[in-house]
Amino acid sequence: MIVHLDGSFETVDYTGDRTVLIYDNVEYEEYPVHWHNAVEIIMPLVNPFLAECEGEQYSLEERDILIIPAGTLHLLHAQEGRRLIMLFDNRTLAENRALSALCSLLNRPIHIKRSKDKELTDQLGALLTEIYTLYSSWKEMTEVYIYLKLLTLFVRIKEYYSGTENDAEYADKLGSVIKYIEQNYMYDLSLDELADKAGYSKYHFSRMFKKYSRSSFVSYLNRRRIKAAELLLVNESISVTDAAMQVGFSSLTTFNRVFREIKGCTPTEFRKLYRIENFVES
Repeated sequence: MIVHLDGSFETVDYTGDRTVLIYDNVEYEEYPVHWHNAVEIIMPLVNPFLAECEGEQYSLEERDILIIPAGTLHLLHAQEGRRLIMLFDNRTLAENRALSALCSLLNRPIHIKRSKDKELTDQLGALLTEIYTLYSSWKEMTEVYIYLKLLTLFVRIKEYYSGTENDAEYADKLGSVIKYIEQNYMYDLSLDELADKAGYSKYHFSRMFKKYSRSSFVSYLNRRRIKAAELLLVNESISVTDAAMQVGFSSLTTFNRVFREIKGCTPTEFRKLYRIENFVES
């Protein structure tokens, strides 16, 4: 159930000082188009489940897993059944450079189908079940143990998308490129420059980058810059123009357009919504 909704922005109703919310959902309820600053994981337990993310439909069978990145506009239809739903604060991953390789997964929704890889979904499902068990009997160190299992879950997904040992060379080189982007996204990066750094032609690099990161280079770079801009916009002393320039946009018009495409609101509206979120939490 959505408790705090302003326009399309949801303030996730965590308990106390926690940054994790998990519930066993059996409600027959429509969740309208919305977004939030949490990563959301959905696993149907009884009956299929239909979700829409940025206009694309995801039909989940029982024990499929859908991971919705923070900031993604999505809609959950009213459906009979039971599903495990987990939300956790995006900043846990996004603000830690050591986890940049895992953050590259969260550029677009991830649908892991049990019909395609039963072993992987069983492993991930077991981790989510363990997380829910921990959450249900909360103790002093519970959140630490939950995040340890979450990191394990994302590492296994990352290894799965990195491919077989035959793809190890690509994974190493493109992993280095991702780290380079993380350190230099605020500068004027070009596809030619990164292809040269990886040692591939521009065409081959584009194809391999999309396979590795599940996103085009331009889309990946824009989303990384917008994530950085979010952190700047929460600081009232930094103007929208300054935030745009600091994360690598040379045009305020482009920044506003890309921000709206990704977040569903303008930078100014985002700043207002962040103030509302903090007011509700306090």
